[in-house]
Amino acid sequence: MTKIDPSRPETVLPTPSHTVGPFYGHALPFPGGGDIAPVGHPDTITLQGYVTDGAGDPLPDAFVELWSADPDGNVPQVDGSIRRDPASGGYLGRNGVEFTGWGRIQTDANGHWTARTLRPGARGRSAPYISVCVFARGLLVHLYTRIYLPDDEAALTADPLLARVPEERRDTLIAHRQGEGTYRFDIRLQGEGETVFLEFQ
Repeated sequence: MTKIDPSRPETVLPTPSHTVGPFYGHALPFPGGGDIAPVGHPDTITLQGYVTDGAGDPLPDAFVELWSADPDGNVPQVDGSIRRDPASGGYLGRNGVEFTGWGRIQTDANGHWTARTLRPGARGRSAPYISVCVFARGLLVHLYTRIYLPDDEAALTADPLLARVPEERRDTLIAHRQGEGTYRFDIRLQGEGETVFLEFQ
C-alpha cells in the first residue's frame, strides 16, 4: 500500500476540486430539454449534430445549451422551460404553448444531440442565428458559439460577426441543410475543423 505523503504530489489522490468534471449529470439534464418549439408550430426546425474532441472522438457527457430569438426577431421574455409542481417539486415539463427560446440537451453515448426549436428571425444587422453554449469534460470554462442557418446567403455575407471570421473557418458556424426544416451542426472542440468559439468581454 502506498503511503500518502503531502510533500510528494504523486502520492496524493485527487479531490473533486482537482478533477475536471463534469459533475453536473444529476441536476442539469431535464426531460424534453431539446423540445423548445411548441408542438405543431409552423416555424419549427430540427437541429442535430455531434460534439467531438480534438481526436474526433464523440463526447457522451457534453451539454449543448441553445437560446435564440423568436421568428419575429424578438428575444422571448417568458418563463416556463423547467416548470415544477409547487406541491411535489416534480418536473411538469414545458407548457407546450410559450416559446422561451432556451433549451439544454445532453449528448448521447455517441456524442449526438438533437433539438426542435423555432426558426429565429433577424435582429439588427445580424443574420438570424442561434446562440450555443457548450459544457464538456476537460473544459474549465464553457464555450460559446453560434449556429447560422444557410437559407439567406445575402444575410450571411452582410453579417458583421461572420465578416470578422477567416473565410476558411466560417463554415464551422453555418449549419448544413439535411432536408426540409432539418439542419446538422457538429461541434468540434479542437483540432482540424475546430468550431469557431466566441469570447465575450
